[in-house]
Amino acid sequence: MKKVKLLALAGLIFPVTQAYAQYETGWDMSEPGIHRISEHVYRWGGGAMGGINGLFVPTPEGIIVIDGPGNPCTPESGQWFRDELEQRYDVPVRYVVLSHDHQSHICGTTVFADTAVAIGSKKLRPHLIREGRIAPIPTVSFDGSLDIDLGGVKVVLHYLGPTHSDNLIVTHIPQDGVLFVPDLSRPHGQLPNPDFRDMDVDNTIEVLGILSRMDDVDIVMPGHNSPVADQSYFRRYRDYLATLRERVLEHMVAGRTLEEILGHVTMSDFDDYANLQQVIEPNVITMYDYLYRYREPNSPGGLPIRATE
Repeated sequence: MKKVKLLALAGLIFPVTQAYAQYETGWDMSEPGIHRISEHVYRWGGGAMGGINGLFVPTPEGIIVIDGPGNPCTPESGQWFRDELEQRYDVPVRYVVLSHDHQSHICGTTVFADTAVAIGSKKLRPHLIREGRIAPIPTVSFDGSLDIDLGGVKVVLHYLGPTHSDNLIVTHIPQDGVLFVPDLSRPHGQLPNPDFRDMDVDNTIEVLGILSRMDDVDIVMPGHNSPVADQSYFRRYRDYLATLRERVLEHMVAGRTLEEILGHVTMSDFDDYANLQQVIEPNVITMYDYLYRYREPNSPGGLPIRATE
């Protein structure tokens, strides 16, 4: 796997003025806030920003920001966050990491364009341009892994192939044991994906296994609406996806329609997911769509039959 290393620019050393607070693993998402979750890593988000979590890493040589405020999405969406950072630190934001192209995670990161280098997957750029996302176009892109070394902290970015989207990356701060995985993790009890419209299900199942075994991970930071999780979430969600895939596929091979499959596949053995009933129908429908393109039946039929009201 190719690695690229980014080093801090010489001469850009500023004192960090914020006194460290006690580490936190839970917070009220109804209000915007900043919480320290490890020695070097802070979480921010909540309130009018739509329940989105982002991270930042302050160092004596600058700040690394991962993701943006999300909602409401305007060019000024990140101004609250920028103002907070300027009040707390005497250093600018040097890098903005865009986890993937979905607007709810990266909108507003343009407020750091005057000081920061934007970084993302090589797959990211066309999505940003096509959809008109309010986010900077990365000037550094990568495939595989990329290390950011800044002020004595290493932030490692991994692209593990198409998962929740074809451009999602995960952020790892190994010395703190923090792993940021937007849209593929939530604490136990909540499924992270309402549907699989832009997911590569097979590779996601493989990647969830990789994430569950990754070394130097004590805290898993989800991207939505929730406090921290741990690696056991990846194992449970991998089981859910693999089981759903096989059950839908089995019924498709048996020649059942989508309407019939919706009646058969309830996933009741995963009812520890509190939101299962809200997402099971779109989960089954989009899994069916995914598998329709995966296989060729013995007697090819027409287009998939979709559920109707």
